[in-house]
Amino acid sequence: QVQLVESGGGLVQAGGSLRLSCTASGRTGSGYTMTWFRQAPGQEREFVALINWSGGTYYVDSVEGRFTISRDNAKKSVYLQMNSLKPEDTAVYYCAVQYPRTEFWGQGTQVTVSS
Repeated sequence: QVQLVESGGGLVQAGGSLRLSCTASGRTGSGYTMTWFRQAPGQEREFVALINWSGGTYYVDSVEGRFTISRDNAKKSVYLQMNSLKPEDTAVYYCAVQYPRTEFWGQGTQVTVSS
């Protein structure tokens, strides 16, 4: 099993920045993709960004140029630097570790952006 713990959420004004962190523990192995999702109140969970084992990244259009995903394989951690935050970025942010046949999720961290 793999356990994930997110941190770094909070309340920030529009235009501000936050850096989310997510650290995995347990038998993670190697080669996995790490992904950030978010879920706003009353909405479905949506993809935000991913980074594969080699460092390749992909973002949803709405955060491209504002958010940066990175990872440290030695620390089994993934980060999400969020700049120029907007009220519509308000959501619970979840990280996931994804393998070809399974995935594991954290409990989420709340990000609230005030206007």
